[in-house]
Amino acid sequence: MVSSSDDMPLAGRRILVVEDDGLLAYALVNLLESVGALCVGPFATMIEALEGMTRFDAVDAAILDVGLGEQTSYPLAEALQTTGIPFLFLTGTDRFSLPPQFERTGHLLKPHTDDQLVQELMKLPRS
Repeated sequence: MVSSSDDMPLAGRRILVVEDDGLLAYALVNLLESVGALCVGPFATMIEALEGMTRFDAVDAAILDVGLGEQTSYPLAEALQTTGIPFLFLTGTDRFSLPPQFERTGHLLKPHTDDQLVQELMKLPRS
């Protein structure tokens, strides 16, 4: 595990989780909660994520898988950029395949370690 109960680097941060693979989504939520984050989701589609976001007062950051079945998460990423909510792509898609407007977006390739993900999330600015 990434941390002990005394070490909560993401304590209280509300993190939107968008991942269409159920096992990976479950693992992400478990990891995030173990380091103090409050998960919004997980959501398997962009539409579910957008609807889910409207039911919560605030989201501090987001983790987006690029490929969501037949869709991509790019429209959601654009919405997050517009609202100033930091996010990172957690995906099998390499950085060079992302559209140019996301060239400075956080990016972590699958597979990754728990520590790598926590470190990437800690780099995101607080919204």
